[in-house]
Amino acid sequence: MLYPDLRGTGAAAALRAPHPQTMTSKPPQLQDPDPGSPDPADLSLSSYGYDLPESSIAQRPVEPRHAARMLGVPPCSPSAAEESAAPRHLTVWDLQDELRPGDLLVVNNTRVLRARLQARRPSGGLVELLVLEPAGLATPLEAPFAPAPSDWLCLAIEALLERYGEMPLPPYIRQHDPSDRERYQTRFASRPGAVAAPTAGLHLSDELLAALEARGVQRACLTLHVGLGTFRPVEREDLSQLTLHSEWVEVSEELVAAVEACRRRGGRVIAIGTTSVRSLEGVAALHGGRLVPFAGPVNLVIQPGFRFSVVQGLLTNFHLPKSSLLLLVSALIGRRQLLALYGEAMATGYRFYSYGDAMWIAPEALLPCARPTIDG
Repeated sequence: MLYPDLRGTGAAAALRAPHPQTMTSKPPQLQDPDPGSPDPADLSLSSYGYDLPESSIAQRPVEPRHAARMLGVPPCSPSAAEESAAPRHLTVWDLQDELRPGDLLVVNNTRVLRARLQARRPSGGLVELLVLEPAGLATPLEAPFAPAPSDWLCLAIEALLERYGEMPLPPYIRQHDPSDRERYQTRFASRPGAVAAPTAGLHLSDELLAALEARGVQRACLTLHVGLGTFRPVEREDLSQLTLHSEWVEVSEELVAAVEACRRRGGRVIAIGTTSVRSLEGVAALHGGRLVPFAGPVNLVIQPGFRFSVVQGLLTNFHLPKSSLLLLVSALIGRRQLLALYGEAMATGYRFYSYGDAMWIAPEALLPCARPTIDG
């Protein structure tokens, strides 16, 4: 489908950073930074807000990819009465020391389309379009575009995007560069179809991937094409009634076999990015907690209280306030822990969002209720 430019719409608001005041001598006050047991606020959207100085929004990626900073989440305390360990300040290159031989990395191999186009309406006016959810990259597409819903445009899309398209960087990235065509893709991107990158994967360089392989860490791929739904803000305050958009997910027989082999050898299943989490857990949720080969739509809300079936660790970026991605990460480590860590990251100069730094959630950092029960 083709959609007009999202600037000025509710969809764009989920990608556009707020315009907070510049942070001065102290980090912004978080709404609920104290440790403790879950509470009803976990199901209120306003409990997932935070103020971010605009200077913390990464405009350009670091080089090399693995040089990005990585905030290591401390191990989960056995009880709320015990003081948590301090977070560790690492780089993504250190991930090779965090993983063990036999662990399995699950990555999303979607490839970002050059999906932003300039087009001319029959009246002569210009309109900017964002190409979404193609029915097939080699087939013509028809779709309405604003401001006249009755207008239609037919495109031979694959050649057109390759020749004229621009990378659909999020609106909060204002410094564009020709290198974005390569830098806004993961090194394992092979399945065209996304309009936004699975950003945690952007940190994995060829050198780091080779080092992990040499260490005995396995890698397997799934596909989730990041689409318009990712841009939609969460608007319902009562999260107990939250529903999310459906996403097309492909989990292959090879991936299922890799997960099963990882479990047999005592390895851990580590998701690279929230799209990998949503894919693995979404498919498992449709099949009674079992991961099976699957291709189809998945509609899954992951928030505090969710019972994970597959994922045992996560490498992720820092996410927008009041987003479904914050809910997902909170389900792994707790909302108050997450907000406290975001405060630490802001105070110590971490870079946020798509081109920003990373957070590493090791298996021992997961809440006990979030740890999958692994049989065999």
